[in-house]
Amino acid sequence: MIRLLCDELSWFEHGGERVLGVVVRDRSDDDFGGHIFGKDRNARYRWIGSTGFHERRRHAEVDLRREMERHAAMPDEEYYQDDEQGQPVDFFAPLANENKLHPSFKALRDAEAYSAARGIIEPMMRWYQDADGNFIEQFQTAGFDARIWELYLFAAFTEMNFEIFRIHAVPDFCCSNPVGAFTVEAVTVNPSRDATGAIVPPPPTETPEQIQAFIRDYMPIKFAGPLKAKLEKRYWEKPHVGDKPLVFAIQDFSAPGSMVHSRSAFERYIHGYEHDWERRDDGTLVIKPRKIGVHKWRAKEVPSGFFDLPDSEHISAVLFSNSGTISKFNRMGALAGFGSERLRLVRVGTALNHDPNATAPFVFERAVKDPRYKESWAEGIDVWHNPRAVHPLDPNLLPDVAHHWLLPDGNVKSLAPDWHPFGSMTLHSLVEDEAVVPY
Repeated sequence: MIRLLCDELSWFEHGGERVLGVVVRDRSDDDFGGHIFGKDRNARYRWIGSTGFHERRRHAEVDLRREMERHAAMPDEEYYQDDEQGQPVDFFAPLANENKLHPSFKALRDAEAYSAARGIIEPMMRWYQDADGNFIEQFQTAGFDARIWELYLFAAFTEMNFEIFRIHAVPDFCCSNPVGAFTVEAVTVNPSRDATGAIVPPPPTETPEQIQAFIRDYMPIKFAGPLKAKLEKRYWEKPHVGDKPLVFAIQDFSAPGSMVHSRSAFERYIHGYEHDWERRDDGTLVIKPRKIGVHKWRAKEVPSGFFDLPDSEHISAVLFSNSGTISKFNRMGALAGFGSERLRLVRVGTALNHDPNATAPFVFERAVKDPRYKESWAEGIDVWHNPRAVHPLDPNLLPDVAHHWLLPDGNVKSLAPDWHPFGSMTLHSLVEDEAVVPY
């Protein structure tokens, strides 16, 4: 409620982050006050005190620092809230043999290059309710990608001022705020495996023809499998879902680098249309929708268009992003001041070009520690709305993301923020090192 009523202006720490403080501006009274946070029994920062309100921001900051000094001298027990359950957990202490740990988890745990991600994930996970009871074990082992995707969604929905309930095992999130409520089930596209469980490498994407086949057929089939499997779970029949919009949130983790082409493939599958284009003599762009029908790759064949499947009318929308990765946490952690002082991050990618006659995205390269660099958790999220939804999702619930609707003629209507990345790669380096390691 504080975030809805006030603007956050400045944050402070005291005694090695023993207590934190924030100065806010009350939007209705236009005055300034401070709030103080200390760690509860489970090492979660929670409210432990506040200042009075002042007409000038500087006076509120002075008052806050004085109160933080006083609270920092208190014993740990003064910060406890008497509603904690269990004991603090070390999320990076192995729960399985070293040879069973996921390579990305080991990199997150050990590598200086990912110290910023580690720094922001550890306090965030203390707020993440483990409804399944196996989050940490899966986070460390075979379920790393799925769990990091869930943690990313948790961060994005929290940033968008939703109260998140995870008291039910499925679907994964029940989100609500004064504007409305909806439910979300997280979905991941995972690597293909053979009969022995070994990962089957994806097809090559070295030539234009190979890339086109990958986007047109291979990846749409990869998206179709997990989405159809989730559809068969019939989450809309759960009492706590009821008449709330139900959203599937999907990301591709099928192979290293596959995210470069994932968005284009997902666009083709979700509504089942290819969009060709040509230019008029005056330079304006003409889009020509073409119904796909089926996607076929070797012996596999699936119908195109998820929202055309039986029972799909119960899915209000599908949320897509390719940002729920360690690199995202590393960038956000670095922006928040976590991680090694030696760490340097450069983000290279493509973003939406708002020119209505553009046929290519905007290309960017930005240093994360540049004072002008900004990034949010929600940026880059796309929400594809179901034209047949029983309970449509109100786009006003998610104002910071791109929304897409299929029109009767096969064209797509889109509303997107001014800055909307399609995808990116983060280059990690340590200042004394010459090598730059892409992830």
